[in-house]
Amino acid sequence: MVGCMLIHGFTGAPYEVEPLAGYLKEHTDWRISVPTLPGHGDGETLHGVTSEEWIETAEAKLIQLLEACDTVYLVGFSMGGVLAGYLATKYKVDKLVLLSAAYKYIHPFQMMKDIAHMVIDTSKGKLVQNELFVRYRKKMKVTPFQASLQFRKLVRQLRPSFQQVTVPTLILQGKLDSMVPYKTAHTIYQTIGSVDKQMYVMDCSRHLICHGDDQGDVIQKVYQFLINGTDQSHHTLAPS
Repeated sequence: MVGCMLIHGFTGAPYEVEPLAGYLKEHTDWRISVPTLPGHGDGETLHGVTSEEWIETAEAKLIQLLEACDTVYLVGFSMGGVLAGYLATKYKVDKLVLLSAAYKYIHPFQMMKDIAHMVIDTSKGKLVQNELFVRYRKKMKVTPFQASLQFRKLVRQLRPSFQQVTVPTLILQGKLDSMVPYKTAHTIYQTIGSVDKQMYVMDCSRHLICHGDDQGDVIQKVYQFLINGTDQSHHTLAPS
């Protein structure tokens, strides 16, 4: 059996990767796992939650998937990308996908600007983006400063592990991302030790890459990478 775990980002929840997770559920017979990290999700609070808890939860969920599946793919968005990169060096993961991975970042509260632009750019009648704006606006207002420090601690702690990543890896980054500088994708590409690696900078995407204007292309790139493997013709840097 094939398993695929998708890890959401800081202050977020599974809805950040839901378009991709939903597509994989519909088009494969894989076991899909989309855990909610401690302190995240509706009705949860980040007060008192530590970076160690996020790591331990992601690790425990991955172990469960590894015990049930012969082949396991790991997808991480934003902070989840940092967690995924780390876990790919510690466990037998067959493929790794990094979406807007927060290997470098500006500041979590900068995301408010990003979401606001998304709403402005969205035509009336498309409520998905508006829903995201409401979710993030509420979440960022109640995010404790200590939680932001824990986020930074996690990135500093796990970032060095990227040098040990050797599994086939797909890196996708939005060029309009105002939280994670888009050139971060180039840094990750150069840092990881994988021989099989692809990188794409999505011209019309902001931080929430699974919900942006490039959504269809993002989903297809991930899907094709996971079902077909690495295409040798893409072992070069994407245009900046």
